[in-house]
Amino acid sequence: MSNYKRRRLFFLTAVCAIALIITNCKSTPNSDRTIPTTSTGNQQVLVYGSGGSPVNLEPGNVTDGNSLIVQQQIYDRLLKFKPSTADLQPSLATSWSVSADGKTWTFKLRPGVKFHDGTNFDAEAVKFNVERWWDAKNPNSYRNAGKSYEIWQQIFGGFKGDPNSLLQDFKVVDKSTIQFVLKQPFAAFPAAIGSGFFGIASPTAIKKAGANYGTPNSLAVGTGPFIFKEWRTGDRVTLANNPNYWQKGFPKTNQLVIRFITDPAARLAQLRAGQIDFTVDLAPDQIKEIQSDRNLDAVPRPSFNVGYLALNTSYKPLSDVRVRQAIDLAIDKQQIVQAFWGDLGENSPHFIPSILSWAQSKNLTKTQPNPQKAKQLLTQAGYPNGFDLELWYMPVSRPYFPTPKPIAEAFAADLSAIGIRVKLNTKDWAAYIADRKKSPGFQAFMLGWTADYGDPDSFYYPHFGPGGTVDIGGWKNDKVIQLLNQGRATGDKAARAKIYAQIDEILSQEVVRLPIVHSQPLLAKRKNVQGWIPSPLGTEDFAGIQKQ
Repeated sequence: MSNYKRRRLFFLTAVCAIALIITNCKSTPNSDRTIPTTSTGNQQVLVYGSGGSPVNLEPGNVTDGNSLIVQQQIYDRLLKFKPSTADLQPSLATSWSVSADGKTWTFKLRPGVKFHDGTNFDAEAVKFNVERWWDAKNPNSYRNAGKSYEIWQQIFGGFKGDPNSLLQDFKVVDKSTIQFVLKQPFAAFPAAIGSGFFGIASPTAIKKAGANYGTPNSLAVGTGPFIFKEWRTGDRVTLANNPNYWQKGFPKTNQLVIRFITDPAARLAQLRAGQIDFTVDLAPDQIKEIQSDRNLDAVPRPSFNVGYLALNTSYKPLSDVRVRQAIDLAIDKQQIVQAFWGDLGENSPHFIPSILSWAQSKNLTKTQPNPQKAKQLLTQAGYPNGFDLELWYMPVSRPYFPTPKPIAEAFAADLSAIGIRVKLNTKDWAAYIADRKKSPGFQAFMLGWTADYGDPDSFYYPHFGPGGTVDIGGWKNDKVIQLLNQGRATGDKAARAKIYAQIDEILSQEVVRLPIVHSQPLLAKRKNVQGWIPSPLGTEDFAGIQKQ
């Protein structure tokens, strides 16, 4: 083993040991402590530890996971995803189909469904919700109160009247049939409209609450398994069992309490103490603490994310593909993933995770670290003595990069071995997100992505499609753009698989966003909690969960 490898292994081991010590210092209760089941009289109470408070409970008007997980319990969407997969299944729509030209999607709606306020769910209710999101001039959208519905614009290109709007028209065919008319074919449309952002709310409730709808002192009314009861700011949301839920036998518990606990160590401590029943987004190095407690189970969420190193092609050295390929060869990605994620992370040559393996190229293999070849590439590119590089790391923890600074230091150690002199930088999270897009941007930076809907398009288009590469110097590959549009327009899955495999191979050669990890976010529950099947998309309803 080379001295370099010895130094690297020592560095990674030391970092992980320090992280483990810090986490363990924050842990508290004894693992053998017996905790009684939380209950109120004969009504069983299920308590979930959220990573924070929701922004609001108004569908179509949030982008954060904390809001979505609460909304998921109150609202149904037209479609949902099969447990633990990214595959679609019926929900408020029982079936869906597309016209021969791929532009008109027709949904048949479930009959007999009622909102929590007793009003009827039907095609007009869907129209009311869609027009709020899509039409900026709709009086029920309350844009003048600051509501932006930005997720609609992000996924569907723009609002009504915008030349980039994918949606051109919305039609109520009859009481139980609706149609979306698109500007151009979009094969992933059912997955996009079925994403967690677009729950269907009661038109009556929205009109009653006005601009205050979905705020702590107002209403949140859907057709979902739980009924909104109370939102205590900074503390919790309380929901009650919907006795008239259309899916018979659900939900399995009488009351659901969603507690807001921002610190992962505090969430785990409260889980061990029995103050909460299940929780999410723990640090990978907390798994040993969970496994040592006989009352707990570790629950990995199926990976539907990517953590990547972005290389800005407007910085002269990085404009040469040979330099970017040298960086790919220099970083020992597999060893870094093992050190910081253990079994909860996977390195692969693909930008999309294995749950979408049908769209991955079969011709790609993992890049093995090769510092010697990396140096040769740098010499060929005119940098025999390396160059200076500013590498920005995130100031916050995310499932795809739980400990950003130590991971960045590991990147720097590998790059220094081929002569690239790395300076590490960071800044406030809001500024980090915004400033990477301001010219000239960051030379290199760490970031990640959890897809919005279950399709390769949700990974590729935002990062490599039109307008998606501002943060990497406006890098553009006409073939990739062409293939992305073909992928959207093609309905046949086998044909789409070939298209996305080509994209996969081009991006592997171009190395502008270097995939480092597809992580499995670490969740945990008490052993008496049964029926929890985490979704790879990061949100799932809790209707099937109960305590034994």
